[in-house]
Amino acid sequence: MKAHTKETQATMTPEKSLQFLKEGNERFQNNLKANRNLLEQVNDTSEGQFPFATILSCIDSRVSAELVFDQGLGDIFSVRIAGNFVNEDILGSMEFACKLAGTKLIVVLGHTSCGAVKGACDHAKMGNLTKLIEKIDPAVNAVKEPKDENLRNSKNLEFVDSVSKKNVELTIERIHKESPILAEMEKNGEIMIIGAMYDINTGAVTFYE
Repeated sequence: MKAHTKETQATMTPEKSLQFLKEGNERFQNNLKANRNLLEQVNDTSEGQFPFATILSCIDSRVSAELVFDQGLGDIFSVRIAGNFVNEDILGSMEFACKLAGTKLIVVLGHTSCGAVKGACDHAKMGNLTKLIEKIDPAVNAVKEPKDENLRNSKNLEFVDSVSKKNVELTIERIHKESPILAEMEKNGEIMIIGAMYDINTGAVTFYE
């Protein structure tokens, strides 16, 4: 499989980009890989890059977007931060990726058993991590069940995963609210912004379309 070119990127639509990721995740789940010569892709992309999607995911070592979607060099922009939330710098990176570099799809990818989300559920305090975790607090507070405080912690993985999904939803809301550029592009059908969850037990990605 060759690296994307300006011509192949131009043929991509938001829907087609999403289908590429779905097919890649199917290959990943079945332990199959598209036939790629990575060194050839290094050469092919040496004078430019034409990725079709931007993935915002967690730094979790089990959730590498290139691997779980079986993509090669030059295929996707990968933005990674613990808890997969957005800030000014990440929004700016996404605006560059879509408006200037031509990606057609933004995926906010959460995952099950997320350590950052667990920290937020436990209201953990540790150095700079404290401020990071606080950014996930709105998702913790937005999940109303269970009401029993004894069940609203990292030991309850069902609660943790509910918070992870809510965090994805709130992150998408922030993208729409805080990036008029991306919101306008989506309104015009130039891009799609969707959420997804990766299951660390199965390798499957569930998209929330």
